[in-house]
Parts: sequence; C-alpha cells; structure tokens
Amino acid sequence: MAITTLDKNTALIIIDLQKGILALPGLPPLDGVLSHSRALADAFRARELPVVLVNVAGAAPGRNEQAPRNMSGLPADWAELVPEVNQQPQDHVVTKRTWGAFTGTGLEQHLKSLGVTQVVLAGVATSIGVESTARQAQEAGFHVTLAIDAMADLNPDAHHNSIMRIFPRLGETGAAQDVIALLDQRA
Repeated sequence: MAITTLDKNTALIIIDLQKGILALPGLPPLDGVLSHSRALADAFRARELPVVLVNVAGAAPGRNEQAPRNMSGLPADWAELVPEVNQQPQDHVVTKRTWGAFTGTGLEQHLKSLGVTQVVLAGVATSIGVESTARQAQEAGFHVTLAIDAMADLNPDAHHNSIMRIFPRLGETGAAQDVIALLDQRA
C-alpha cells in the first residue's frame, strides 16, 4: 500500500543508526539509508515535529541459540549515534535493550504526551529493530508508516520478507521522499 496521509501529529523514529551496528560486517552499503534518514529527520525538524533517535546498548535477558553476546568487548563508542543523523538538542533519544524501541523505554508515554498519533520508521535492521518497533507501535495504537528506502538488513531475504509480507499488514510503506512530499503538502 502506498503512503496516503500523515496525521497532524506524526513523529519520526530512526532505529539503531549507531557506530557499532553500522560497523558490523555484512550490512549492504548504507549511503542511501543514511541520506534518506537524514532527509526525513531534517524535514521533521523543519516542521517542529518530533524526531526520536533510538540506539541499542544491551540485550534482553534469556537464552537463545546464537552465541552469547559479550557487550564488554565492544568499543566505548559502540552505542553512539552516527553523525549522519545530525542529532539535535530537541531530539528524543531512546536507549533500548530489546529489539523494539517501546519495551521498557517510556517511548509510548512520551509520544502520547505529545499527542502523536502516527509514527514514521527508518533504520536498521529491517527485520529486527525496525520490524519489532513497527509491531509495538501498531499494537500501541499508532498509525505506522515505513520509509523502506531508509532501512537495511544483514539478511537480504529477511529484509525482503519484512517489506513485502510484514510491513503492509502493519501500516503503509513508501519512500522517504513520499513522506517528505506529504509533509510539504501540509505546509
């Protein structure tokens, strides 16, 4: 489904564009993801709409079949947001320890206190942080829009599955420029 509308009170949420994640081997080239995310952030800020920058600084408890994560061996700046997002003082920063940005972070309450009814999502990884956050946002009652050219994944098949099969069930999908065009129409 194409992006049809943006609510008056829409927020942008950019997921995990941080130094440690973007340094992981296997990510596709991210120039487009970074430039589209920056364009979205600049457009939201220019209209004084909320921008939420999310990073991850840990993992949820519990066992899984992957090798245990030892966060202590990571560089000190691992969780720092990349300069390309152009973090501004008015941006709301959320540090998560699960895949989704809403669990245990107060993000839902923050957005609802601002009257936000819709969220636009971008970032990495499409099938993990972005998809989990989209699911949580939809479950919390927000309209969800996904800027699919502003996201990437380590696994091309998982990226494709999220974009083609999951996201259309959670909200509307389109390009960052589609979102910006709708913002321009409201001005």
